[in-house]
Amino acid sequence: MKWITERDALIAQTLAFVQSVTGKKDDLRPPESPPAAFALTTEIVTVQAIAVETDPPPAISSPVPEARPVQVPPPRTGGDFRTEMQARIANFRKHQERFEREREEYCAATLTKVRAAIRDAAPPPPAAK
Repeated sequence: MKWITERDALIAQTLAFVQSVTGKKDDLRPPESPPAAFALTTEIVTVQAIAVETDPPPAISSPVPEARPVQVPPPRTGGDFRTEMQARIANFRKHQERFEREREEYCAATLTKVRAAIRDAAPPPPAAK
């Protein structure tokens, strides 16, 4: 039961730190002995939502063009881990294919511009003899 003594030492150390920071020494005391059984207490709290009508905040125009929206995966609600992983892998592959397609399009456009510039360039001057 070494972990119990380590836990109690950590609690005592934490309480001593809190006491040194707050300056209160009477409020917090480390437990003298660990409790024999733990009691679970549950308190039911009722929360009421109050609807408040407010004006929406003014739209802020951004001078920087906005990037594509990032797809955030939905929170995991149990379900099948394998299915989630397959969906994530498929999404990753789609992104990689899109990046590669964009690179190919950029390369093709750049090569077209270079070839047009070479074709339209003036011929080199005659060599001096």
